[in-house]
Order: sequence, then structure tokens, then C-alpha cells
Amino acid sequence: MFKGRSVIIASKHQKENIIAPLLENEIGVNCFVSDDLDTDLFGTFTGEVARLNDPVETARQKCLKAIEISGYDMAIASEGSFGPHPSFAFLNVDSEIIFLLDKKNNVEYISHHMSNETNFNASVINNREELNDFLELAQFPGHAVIFRKSKDSSEGIFKGINDFKTLDVHYDYLINKYGSFYAETDMRAMFNPTRQKVIKETTIKLIEKLKSQCPNCNQPGFSIFRAIPGLKCSNCGAPTKSTKAYIYTCQFCNHQLEKNITPKKLFEDPMFCDFCNP
Repeated sequence: MFKGRSVIIASKHQKENIIAPLLENEIGVNCFVSDDLDTDLFGTFTGEVARLNDPVETARQKCLKAIEISGYDMAIASEGSFGPHPSFAFLNVDSEIIFLLDKKNNVEYISHHMSNETNFNASVINNREELNDFLELAQFPGHAVIFRKSKDSSEGIFKGINDFKTLDVHYDYLINKYGSFYAETDMRAMFNPTRQKVIKETTIKLIEKLKSQCPNCNQPGFSIFRAIPGLKCSNCGAPTKSTKAYIYTCQFCNHQLEKNITPKKLFEDPMFCDFCNP
């Protein structure tokens, strides 16, 4: 279904360096990018262009635009979101999706991966000591940073700072002009090795989905549709909120199959039981 076909990667931030080798080696496609595609039109991390849609729809629109520009019938896009963990507000996470649109077969595939391995951070800087503390958290200079006048301002904004000489020039300029400034991690893929690892993991998940064939119609993409809670507590035997099985479904023929999470895990630890550990 995919071998030998051309796929355009909708990116201007060098994501093809991560995605293309995996796709080409694992499913046999030929990957390309287009200099005519400006994905910043769909939103920027620094807010000059607002992202109008949710991450999935944004990635879908990137793919549609890439197909329109290139003339290919298959495109792939990545979209990342950063912020507090949905359950642990003190913990920042990188939530990535990879979206593959196959117009020839009128089907789309999505993989998602959330990781707390991220340097995502920001701070108001008043002096060099505060800057040094921020740079340590940002893992500079291995990861780039962004300086700007204030959090919501595009005035005096400097992106992709990844060496001390450039950093010192922009620091002196902003401190002398404004007295303080706003520093943030540059989350664009080509400037953030930690994010690159998460994009790689998300791409691997997509490939696993593409390689998973439906047992009924043999089409690719036979994957998890929903989780079934109720794994029993090993102490009291009561059902917990932990997943005991997954429902897999095929988007071609709608065949469904229930699979236990693992034959070896028959019970949950009492610490996750609402009765033993309320």
C-alpha cells in the first residue's frame, strides 16, 4: 500500500531529518520536502501567527496544503503542544502527534505520544544571575532559546539563539533598552534535540500502526480505538481504573477485536485501588 510511493513532509523546521529515514527504511516510501510550503502560516510557537485549530486539524491542514503544492497524493505532518501535564500541573510535557494523509486511498493515520522529557520553560529576566539559572533549565547551548521584550510582545524578538556570543549581544540590548525581558525555550524542532527524540518516538508509533494489519481485511492501521478499565486489585479483587484490555478497530472494514493489555499482568497493585488506597 505504501512501498515505492512519494510522501511530502510538511515541515520547514527540518523534521524530515527525523521522520524521513524511519519512513523510508520501514515502509519503503520516498520522502520529500517543499521550499514553497510555509508551515508557520498555520501557527507559530511565539504567537506572531495564532494556531486557529487543534493540533490534529492543524496537522491535517498542513498535509492538505503540502499535497496541493507538491502534486503528491500522500503527506505527513507533525504538530507539538507544550504545557502542564493534564494530571500533574507541576510537570511540563511535550505532546506530539504525527498525521499521515493518504488521498489515494482516502484514509488518514494518527499517532500520539506524550513525554515529560522536555526542556519547555520560560522566565522574566532582570539580571545575569536569573539568566544563568534559566539557561541551565533550558539546557543551553545544546538547546536554543528565544528572547523578547515581554511574554505577549513580538517587539524585539530574537529566535534561535544557540551560542554565547549571540546571547550576550541580545541580552545587553534588551536589558539596556527595557530593563528586563522575557526568555523562553525555542521549541522548534531544529533547535530542540529533546523534542526531536519525542518526534522520533511518535513516528515509530505511527510506523507500528501502519504495519499492524486488520485480521479481517488485511488493510494497515489496525490499532487501539479505546481502553477498557477494570484490572482487578491483587489485594481485594475489586476492579480498578487501570486498563485491563484494549479494543482494536479497522477504519476500512470496522472490524473490532478485544485484546488483553498483557497476559502476564492479571492484577493491579493495591496502590492504584480506590478501595485499598482511597
